[in-house]
Amino acid sequence: MAYPRRQLFTIADIIYLVLSVASASFALKSFLVPNHFLDGGITGISLLLHEVYNWNLGLLLILLNLPFIILAYFKVGRYFSWRSALTVLLIAATLQMVPFPELTHDKLLVAMFGGFFLGIGIGLAMRGGGTFDGMEVLALLTNGKGSLSIVEIILAMNLVIFTIAAFIKMETALYAILTYIVAGQVTKYVIEGIEAYTGVTIIAEQSEEIKKTLVLKLNRGITVYKGERGFMKDSFEVSNKVDIIFTIVTRLEVRKLKNIVYSIDPKAFIFTNTVREPQGGIVKQVIKH
Repeated sequence: MAYPRRQLFTIADIIYLVLSVASASFALKSFLVPNHFLDGGITGISLLLHEVYNWNLGLLLILLNLPFIILAYFKVGRYFSWRSALTVLLIAATLQMVPFPELTHDKLLVAMFGGFFLGIGIGLAMRGGGTFDGMEVLALLTNGKGSLSIVEIILAMNLVIFTIAAFIKMETALYAILTYIVAGQVTKYVIEGIEAYTGVTIIAEQSEEIKKTLVLKLNRGITVYKGERGFMKDSFEVSNKVDIIFTIVTRLEVRKLKNIVYSIDPKAFIFTNTVREPQGGIVKQVIKH
């Protein structure tokens, strides 16, 4: 049986990557570079070298990301590496050719909006199946080989950058941290968006009706755990069997689901938790490698 060849770029990928290039280049040329600001990751290292030695920023982005793109080709995936390579090249060309205006020299505004547009760029690149910062590739490859998570690995790497910046000028390092935090939060929102997934756990006496409603009316997949409830201080020995219902919904659906459950059982116990990178089942995948 012949399987269809996977496309290197879809129309959606191209749109995401083009918007990523525009947003990241705008953040660099209009906010960070004119005000001598830094960020984390390979972009932060490139900005640091540009600031200290006045080397071409676009060329630095290409050279510093190249080893990670090659590594990604063999360890992560060739489609991811080709998309990343194109994104880096386009950013370098845009920085060189497009005369973005310098919008402000207010340091707080530079940190906030520079991080904001850079975060949008990173998030859109990841939605398009690539990246323009090799630090993410390194974090992916080192994840699972120790006790640290990807977030902790990236944070440790960036602490080195911020420490070096602090020796140059403490204020620069502090604003770099602020820029990095803003960019990270915006990246997270762009990747997850309004489709950010939330796990919902429901413990209720009317569990059978709730299960039917979630599956048949809301078209939601559910998992049912068998548990016990009770165990009060005055009657610790008394408990009842109960079905514990777990399902995953988007952020916008949480309130709707709660209203439905409480209309069936006003005494239901519900709690939610953020779900990171759900895969499989009926949950669609957002980030493509």
